Amino acid sequence: METGFALASLDPDAEDRFVSLRRRLGVTSFGINQVLLRPGQRGRIHRHEHQEEVYLVISGTLTLWIEGEPHELNEGDLARVAPDLRRQLANPHREDVILLALGGAHVHVGRDGEAFTSWSDSDGAPPQEVPLPDDEPV
Repeated sequence: METGFALASLDPDAEDRFVSLRRRLGVTSFGINQVLLRPGQRGRIHRHEHQEEVYLVISGTLTLWIEGEPHELNEGDLARVAPDLRRQLANPHREDVILLALGGAHVHVGRDGEAFTSWSDSDGAPPQEVPLPDDEPV
C-alpha cells in the first residue's frame, strides 16, 4: 500500500460474508466492511458499547432488524443505528445482498479540510471560501 493512499474494490463473488475494507485500505479512524448475505443468510443479533453504524445497501434488499422490528432497505438506502440498539442483518429474499457497514466510535469534529484553487498552490483555505472549479468537458 502506498503511504497515504490506497485503493480497493467491492467483491460480489467473495467467499467470506465479511470483507474488511478497513484493513485493505489502511483506514484507522473508522470501520468499513463489505457484507455479503446470500439468500436466507442472517447475521448475529448484536449491539455495540460505543460504535454507531451506518449501513449502505449496494445491491439487493436487506432486512435490518432493530430491537425485533424489521425494516426493508433497498439498493441505495442508508440506515444509521445507535450503539446501544440491538440489530440483525438478514436476507430473506431470493437475490444476494451486498452492503457496506461503516462504524465509528468517536465524536465527529467537523470540517477540518483545506481547499486549493490549483495543484501548484501551497496555502489552502476553508472549502466554503474556495469556489468550485469549472466542470470537466464531457
